[in-house]
Amino acid sequence: MADDKKPTFSSVWPTVKPFVNGGASGMLATCVIQPIDMVKVRIQLGQGSAGQVTRTMLKEEGFGAFYKGLSAGLLRQATYTTARLGSFKMLTNKAIEANEGKPLPLYQKALCGLTAGAIGASVGSPADLALIRMQADATLPAAQRRNYKNAFHALYRILADEGVLALWKGAGPTIVRAMGLNMGMLASYDQSVEFFKDNLGFGEAATVLGASTVSGFFASACSLPFDYVKTQIQKMQPDAEGKFPYSGSLDCAMKTLKAGGPLKFYTGFPVYCVRIAPHVMMTWIFLNQIQKVEKSFGL
Repeated sequence: MADDKKPTFSSVWPTVKPFVNGGASGMLATCVIQPIDMVKVRIQLGQGSAGQVTRTMLKEEGFGAFYKGLSAGLLRQATYTTARLGSFKMLTNKAIEANEGKPLPLYQKALCGLTAGAIGASVGSPADLALIRMQADATLPAAQRRNYKNAFHALYRILADEGVLALWKGAGPTIVRAMGLNMGMLASYDQSVEFFKDNLGFGEAATVLGASTVSGFFASACSLPFDYVKTQIQKMQPDAEGKFPYSGSLDCAMKTLKAGGPLKFYTGFPVYCVRIAPHVMMTWIFLNQIQKVEKSFGL
């Protein structure tokens, strides 16, 4: 009798599938977008325009520099995107059940996106911290560089040198940024799919492409200010007296606003948009293709 109650693949797979598919699609997208993300971080750290940063990196560090931190980026997707896309699917399914099977209004999709973003960022924050530090390391003086070998070495060093809570340094702005990004990304995608498919009569390929483009734009527009603050917090170093430049995300936001005005938060926006929008688009496109393959195998 005990054997009859053991979970089987067919009973477990529907539950874990949204998480597995989400993580796989995010990791595939990251492999393509990593060089653009690297340039975006360097711009936010004040190293110049996209062209200047690209030329400097190629001249001084070589092509491999564009993929520095890839292991952390993949680990981040394996945690963050797995959690956010999987939880968003579960949340929307529950909301649809509560709505008696009717399509969800936009505000409910936005709430599901906010919640999924918070869940994903909480899980993925350690990997995100490792990624930011690895990407910013070459911009520091030689004596201050951490020289992490890979994502797991970075996590080990942070844990050993700074303690377990340091793995969530900057988690506050990371979570807020993720909530804004996922509200824009997830809610707009679902809403756009309905519009392109039901109202305009688009086919599957055109619907996925159009909806993913809209999703990428809103994800960028909603998240860049939070991303800027998060990056500043995560890469800051103490001065000679051991004092950090910012006491927290709010202090960073207020000092940034005072020094550069509201537009300072949109430093690197063109590159950020070029980085975020394609990553969002490819995540949805890869997810669609993964789902097609699963259907062909009857999964």
